[in-house]
Amino acid sequence: MIDITLKRLISHLTLSAFLVAALALSAPAATHAMEDDGEFDDSCAMGLADGQMVKTDCSVNWTSEDGKVYCFSSEKSKAAFLKDPEGNIAAAKKFLAAKEAKAASGAKVFEVEDVNARVMEVIDERSSGDAFVFRDPKLDKDLKLKFDKIKIVRGMEGYGWFANVIFSDKEETKKQYAIDFWFKPEGDQLTLKDIRVQKGPKRDGDGYFMITRLPVAWWWLPVQEHPGSIEGARAWHVMSAIHEFITDNKDDDGNITVKDDETGEDLKLQFVEMHRPVRHLKGEGKYFACTDFRKPGSKDEYYDLDFWVDEENGKLNVGKVKVHKVPVQEDGIWTQVDRYTFEGMDFEETL
Repeated sequence: MIDITLKRLISHLTLSAFLVAALALSAPAATHAMEDDGEFDDSCAMGLADGQMVKTDCSVNWTSEDGKVYCFSSEKSKAAFLKDPEGNIAAAKKFLAAKEAKAASGAKVFEVEDVNARVMEVIDERSSGDAFVFRDPKLDKDLKLKFDKIKIVRGMEGYGWFANVIFSDKEETKKQYAIDFWFKPEGDQLTLKDIRVQKGPKRDGDGYFMITRLPVAWWWLPVQEHPGSIEGARAWHVMSAIHEFITDNKDDDGNITVKDDETGEDLKLQFVEMHRPVRHLKGEGKYFACTDFRKPGSKDEYYDLDFWVDEENGKLNVGKVKVHKVPVQEDGIWTQVDRYTFEGMDFEETL
């Protein structure tokens, strides 16, 4: 009887000690989580300094001498921030103050939650049955997808909101896509400007993994670079002006009409992608970038169009569109033939 009671006592003490140890271990973790609550509501501090709204999980962070925790979307963002912490904090606060002033004036100020809701509206509008249908201009085919999650939402002051959304192929769920939705605030509405594939599936044995679609969309470039304040336009500034011109001039079928300056013909074309580098013509101050367009209904009939961008009063606008290369069929194969080259032009590449 004594042995049984003793065993029970030891067992009870062991359990109690285990519970005490577990509580002791969990307490610091809870304290750490509380201490890691970041400034700016866990938004990327470097993003705010650059005029961007990017929510983070604050797993990448930095603590200042006064004990404040600042969050970052990546190690690159953190490294850029730490080059001038005081200046970047001041820039972030100035950006948020401008948003607060805008809200106080009665203007609509969009938040991540508004973008999330708009994404779901677009998915619902463009779904057929239980599949979201997206025409991939690069593959020239309809993708039938199932929504998985909204991965990240970023806001870029003056450029709009960008939601990166994960989808799975309806028939083969292992195949996943990361698709960007670009919205532009217009009054109290978020207008859909474009939808582009950011990452697509690549087979790996019996499964798939996602790889970045090249060329990289212009709205990812500032995330990678974090340039801070510089003189002159950057490549993504120019590319965004071109992309907005394209989306503003699309018809209901997603095509734009461009006049061929050599033949006078009106070309109806489908935008596929835009290339770097962006070039800056010295002396004239103009920028230009090459783009790929496909003739609707054709798989391989591609035109290379150059968009020339003027910078006036700090604003970038497309001034003219020139046909750089035209499709020519030789022995049943479509190739592109130059209308002109860049020889003799004094230009530099824009970062």
